[in-house]
Amino acid sequence: MFRRTFWFTAGAAAGVWATTKVNRKLKQLTPESLAAQAANKALETGHRLKDFALDVRAGMVQREAELEEALGLDAPVEPVPAQTRELPEPRRRLGPSSHQTTHAIPTITYNRNEDH
Repeated sequence: MFRRTFWFTAGAAAGVWATTKVNRKLKQLTPESLAAQAANKALETGHRLKDFALDVRAGMVQREAELEEALGLDAPVEPVPAQTRELPEPRRRLGPSSHQTTHAIPTITYNRNEDH
């Protein structure tokens, strides 16, 4: 009797666990969620590319200074200003109305209470 109760409970718990996992995965695969994930990845990639370009630019300025020093040229080299390392403000688009609106990427949150 106890064996049957144990296995019945274990099976029910496994079913609930599997159902919640499947529902979470299905919510991650909705078009809105996939679009938000793609937008986040694109922003992250853009930040990485900008950082790489700024590092390359700083290296170029440094190497140019080394070459000018080795060749005996006396051209002053200006370092890259610190404010160029900051990202610009996000662009604002004009909406259908006369005022400006900003478009934020929605964050998808999982609410356990929606399954019941």
